[in-house]
Amino acid sequence: MLKGFKDFIFRGNVIELAIAVVIGTAFTALVGAFTNNIVNPVLAAAGGADAGQGLGFPIWENNPATFVNFGNVITALITFLITAAVVYFIFVAPMNKVSEIMKRRLATEEPEEEPIPVDTALLVEIRDLLREATALAPRSAGTHAGLPEQKL
Repeated sequence: MLKGFKDFIFRGNVIELAIAVVIGTAFTALVGAFTNNIVNPVLAAAGGADAGQGLGFPIWENNPATFVNFGNVITALITFLITAAVVYFIFVAPMNKVSEIMKRRLATEEPEEEPIPVDTALLVEIRDLLREATALAPRSAGTHAGLPEQKL
């Protein structure tokens, strides 16, 4: 278990994760600024001129802590959708495309021949030398040292 963690640390994934967190934090700040400064005022205006607190309603009139704010929920939803869309179109879709291209490229490449083991290569060489020697040697009357002739 510790070996797996050590491999994970030294593989470089931690650095990639750290970069992702920094980029994610910066992007969240950007989307937050957009929703707070553009979306929230539009939603507050939809709540009416006298609402003052945005799109929603108070449960008790004289207690502002009981205000049910639909505007903040809608803002959070819009923030989530914008973040998810940007992550998908900037990171996920291009990586899927690269992966698809790599799969196609690997599928079209001819597989490399596996190297012949040394012992098999030596046996093939011996076989070929025996064939040559048999082909060059004069044939006797059907026997070699008392054995019948065999084809290799």
